[in-house]
Amino acid sequence: MTTSDILDDTHVAALQHDLADVPAEATLVGVVRRPTGWFRSTIDENYPVPVLGSPADLFDEFKQRQEDFTIRGMCDEGAHNAAWDEVGFEDRY
Repeated sequence: MTTSDILDDTHVAALQHDLADVPAEATLVGVVRRPTGWFRSTIDENYPVPVLGSPADLFDEFKQRQEDFTIRGMCDEGAHNAAWDEVGFEDRY
């Protein structure tokens, strides 16, 4: 099997926070509900496909928990990682 035969998925935040193990030669393709400017700086190609983006309720729950952790004094990365784990984002997405 070559690396061109491999498809894997993760959330863009996992890429931004270095939580995803991605080979250097990988092409990062974004599939999101609503692309934003900052998103384009993280990926190589972008395809807005609302039905394939993370569910709005899951994303909202994650963002709320992240904000809660930030308010409690966690750094941005720590709040992100704690919220990601607490809501089970990867498993639920």
